[in-house]
Amino acid sequence: MASVFIYHVIGDLTVGKPEMFEFFETETVESAIRAIGECTEGGIPVWKRKQHKGLIENGDLRQQRFVGIVNSLDIVTFLAREGFLEDQEKVLKTPISEVVMPNYSLLKLVDPGMRLIDALELMKNGVRRLLVPKSVAWKGMSKRFSVLYNGKWLKNLDSSGNATTSRLTSSNNKFCCLSREDVIRFIIGCLGALAPLPLCPISSLGAINSNYFYVDASAPALEATRKLPQDPCAVAVIETNTDGQHKIIGEISATKLWKCDYLAAAWALANLSAGQFVMGVEDHTSPTSFPDFSTNSPTHDSASSGSRLRKFSSRSIGFFSNQASSAISHGRSMYRGRSAPLTCKATSSLAALMAQMLSHRATHVWVTEAESEDTLVGVVSYTDILSAVIKHPSTVVPNP
Repeated sequence: MASVFIYHVIGDLTVGKPEMFEFFETETVESAIRAIGECTEGGIPVWKRKQHKGLIENGDLRQQRFVGIVNSLDIVTFLAREGFLEDQEKVLKTPISEVVMPNYSLLKLVDPGMRLIDALELMKNGVRRLLVPKSVAWKGMSKRFSVLYNGKWLKNLDSSGNATTSRLTSSNNKFCCLSREDVIRFIIGCLGALAPLPLCPISSLGAINSNYFYVDASAPALEATRKLPQDPCAVAVIETNTDGQHKIIGEISATKLWKCDYLAAAWALANLSAGQFVMGVEDHTSPTSFPDFSTNSPTHDSASSGSRLRKFSSRSIGFFSNQASSAISHGRSMYRGRSAPLTCKATSSLAALMAQMLSHRATHVWVTEAESEDTLVGVVSYTDILSAVIKHPSTVVPNP
């Protein structure tokens, strides 16, 4: 297995990747909503603008302009707390700098000649994006002994922890940005070379994180955002059984809110219980109402939305398809559709888990007991997968 990680370099993953697009901190919340819909992992890197437009930057200067990553749950939480109903247009025009939490450690500049195993180590330790120079001469190094460049070993990290720069630097000031999803997609394409690890249960690999965040279904939905976890950015909505075990009924996460109607979701987050938010509720009896925002275009011009009010339905958040079945009881309809949490069993294989995450474009999967599909035991994120792969004995590669 070690050969897959030592004989591939991070530049191999940039082949065919488009040049990085920068989203600036002076852009509005409304623009961020639009941009997040086009991104991976439900979040976008935020950058400071260049001080001088004509300045030609190297990688270090570009990294210094990085601010942090803002995701869909950050936006929905901001809208819910800022009371967008009172002044919708003002809130949507708020600069994203007031929403994003600065965290410079989430992005790391690396050389395209860095070994893949070293990139995995960085991401295991919290890096979510890799800033990689693009060279017009780069054709990849996907062959045996690519760890050698011009007859010399490529080094891993220098004493300060920064990636050592090889001669394969960018001459045209272009960069691409790799996410953890890109890395997992590459790994899943090498499953044959990774045997037998992909077939091992995630429980035996130590990939299950039992320290997950959760909120009771009866608590206000906004309570889930009081102390929001960063990785994964997800909170389980649970009901507690008589024996104290947690039964998962849904989740409040950046993944689930990725392409939702942000305004309807913000209203629901501010006004419903966590259980109502994730299960889907349409109230036919209470006078609850809110502005008639377009559910098909969450970035739709607020000035044209008017002041017409209508009954709230959590179907309008965007979780549920028009064909979703409902069970009507006491004038209240319950829906289950896209809001259902993504789960697997503790006995699931690593390969099945990765395929599940990638097919759903999810950053995590909730893990349940093998005997009970509802009893929650933990969560597996991208970081947990990378940690399990790296710590496996056959993936440990000594520094040259």
